[in-house]
Amino acid sequence: MTQPAPSPGTRLKDKVILVTGSTTGIGEAIARLFVREGAGVMIHGRRRDAAEAIAAELGERAAFAVGDLEDPAVPARLIEATVERFGRIDGLVNNAARIVRDDLETGTAERFDRIIAANLRAPLLLIQAALPHFRKQGGGRVLNIGSVNAYCGESNLLFYAISKGGLVTLTRNLANTYASEGIQFNQLNVGWTLTPNEYQYKLKDGLPPDWPSKLPFEAAPSGRIHTPAEVAMAAIYFLSDEAALINGSILDVEQFPLIGRISTKKGK
Repeated sequence: MTQPAPSPGTRLKDKVILVTGSTTGIGEAIARLFVREGAGVMIHGRRRDAAEAIAAELGERAAFAVGDLEDPAVPARLIEATVERFGRIDGLVNNAARIVRDDLETGTAERFDRIIAANLRAPLLLIQAALPHFRKQGGGRVLNIGSVNAYCGESNLLFYAISKGGLVTLTRNLANTYASEGIQFNQLNVGWTLTPNEYQYKLKDGLPPDWPSKLPFEAAPSGRIHTPAEVAMAAIYFLSDEAALINGSILDVEQFPLIGRISTKKGK
């Protein structure tokens, strides 16, 4: 029998979800949407003032915890803080990530280790800490926020691309391993998105202040790039009951296929 569509504001009713890196950009958009849809959300960031401000704005269904995910002790503390505050944890969104401009000739071992620690080791340790709670509750959801750079990456994003490629493998491996326990792992590989951080990165790369309105056709066939809110709309599906049997999926949140990536036909 077909299930009725959920009412707006109830898609995540009573679920408890930790969203890492949720004080800005995609993570913030995800946290805001999840609260609007009925979830209890643990906001996370490195700066206490930013995390506290967003949690206060979102109200009683939000709380906050701070910590640098390059520290291997922080992931377990975030999971425990979530369970202590809300009494349980139903979902985890591994959104926090570091981005550095590095290639084979300029990269250093230290920067590589920091990228892997934040972008790959931290999601693994967060999942590891959440696993006993998921098992106790009879299931759980993990959504990893990756990047289309996982498939190859740009020449100056070597370390970042490696970390996101590893995240794909992590997602699929764990989806296969824990499917029988009702613990699901999925991933969004996100394309170019206009976050506050991305805007600043492109200014540092030498683009003019109005660069979002002057995108090359090959990079944005639609004439613009994604907003964080649009990525959040994709994320909510995987944490909702609508995705009850979806496991091991890697969804490319991108506006053109990665094979045949550059469109050859312009619209009128």
